[in-house]
Amino acid sequence: MTRDELTAVLEKKGMTEIIELIEDAENGHLEELELAPSLGLLRDDELNKAVLAYLEEQGVTIIYVNEDDE
Repeated sequence: MTRDELTAVLEKKGMTEIIELIEDAENGHLEELELAPSLGLLRDDELNKAVLAYLEEQGVTIIYVNEDDE
């Protein structure tokens, strides 16, 4: 999915915070993103994968945190 396609879908769904994350990554203001593996970033699995892949292409390191309550 291209950046334009990605942002169009996100805009349609009202996900402005995710668009801001993308813009931050493109401008070098986002280096790492911590996520719980079971939650991801978005509820839509396909869109989640596309956004995470795009962020990684922009140099963002995705860090999956331990979900244990220890």
